[in-house]
Amino acid sequence: MIRTAALASALLLAFAPVQALAWGAMGHRIVGEAAMRALPGDLPAFLRNPQAVRDVGELSREPDRSKGSGRIHDHNRNPGHSLDLDEEGKLLGGPSFLPLPSTRADYEKALQAAGLDSWKAGYLPYSIIDQHQQLAKDFGYWRVVKYAAGRERNKVRKAWLVRDLARRETQILATIGQLSHFVGDGSQPLHVTVHYNGWGEYPNPQGYSTAKVHGPFESEFVFNNIKPAGVAAGMAAPVDCKCAVEQRTVDYLTATSRFVLPFYEMEKAGGLKPADPRGVAFATERLAAGASELRDMTVSAWRASARVTVGWPVVRVDDVLAGKVDPYDALYGKD
Repeated sequence: MIRTAALASALLLAFAPVQALAWGAMGHRIVGEAAMRALPGDLPAFLRNPQAVRDVGELSREPDRSKGSGRIHDHNRNPGHSLDLDEEGKLLGGPSFLPLPSTRADYEKALQAAGLDSWKAGYLPYSIIDQHQQLAKDFGYWRVVKYAAGRERNKVRKAWLVRDLARRETQILATIGQLSHFVGDGSQPLHVTVHYNGWGEYPNPQGYSTAKVHGPFESEFVFNNIKPAGVAAGMAAPVDCKCAVEQRTVDYLTATSRFVLPFYEMEKAGGLKPADPRGVAFATERLAAGASELRDMTVSAWRASARVTVGWPVVRVDDVLAGKVDPYDALYGKD
C-alpha cells in the first residue's frame, strides 16, 4: 500500500500544472547586465563596476534558483512571477486588472469576490512594486551612510560606517537582482496571459498552438540564438514617466500583454524554428524591453531615495544630506 500511495503521489506531481518559469538563466542574465551597463552617470559609480554588473546578472536568476525549497516557500512565491490576463484584460475571466488595487490585500479581496485568489491569478505587479520600493529604501541608506562616513571624526563610529557602506552596496546589488528578475518576467508575454504555455482550453478560431511552447521559447531558443549585444543595441531611450511606480508597472505589463497574440502568430508561422529571424527579432525586442525598464526603474528608485526615511528613530534622507541631522544613532540603533 505504501508503494502504491507513493506511486500515485509521484504521478500526480508529474501531471500537475507547473507554473512556468520566465526567461531562462541566459535571458535573465542578459536583462540584468544590459540594464546595469546602461545606467546613467549620475547614479553611484559602484553600480557600473564590471563585477557589480556581473553580480546583478547572476542575482537576476535567484528567484528561479530558489524554487523547490519547500511547499510553503514555493506556494507563496511562485505566483509572484506571473499575471493571468485574458484578451479583455480580466484576471482568469474574473475582475479587471485595472485599476490595480493599492495593496495585495485589496487585490485579494477583489479576486475572492469572483471565486479566485492571487495564487491562481498571479501577483507579478506587486512583486515589481515591492522590489522597487525596497531599492529606493536601500539607496536611501546608502546616501546617508556615505554622507556620514565622509564626515565622521570619531574613529570607532567611522569604522562602523565604512563597514556598513560596504554592506549597503552588497544589499543594493541583491535588491536590483530581485527587481531585475520580476521586471524581466514582465517583459515575457507568456507571463501576463492565461495562454502562458500554449493556447489552452479557450476558444481558438485561429488555431494557435496548444503545445507547451513556453520553455522552448524563453530557454532553449534564447540560449541558442540571442546575443547580449543585440539586446543592448535594441534598448529604448530612457523614459521618465513622472508617475508613481504603481502606474509605471501597470503601463509596462499592459504593454507586454499586447505581444501575446503576435507571439502566437509568430510561432504559428514557424518563427521558433532554430535561428529563424522572426523569433530572434521577437525575443531580442522583448529582452531589450525588460532591460530598458529595469534601467529606468533603477533610476526611478535612486531619485525616490532622496525623499525616504531611514533608521530608527527615523530620519529623513534630505535632512541628513542638508546637515540638519546627525544620523549615526538612527543608523547604528539606540535600542
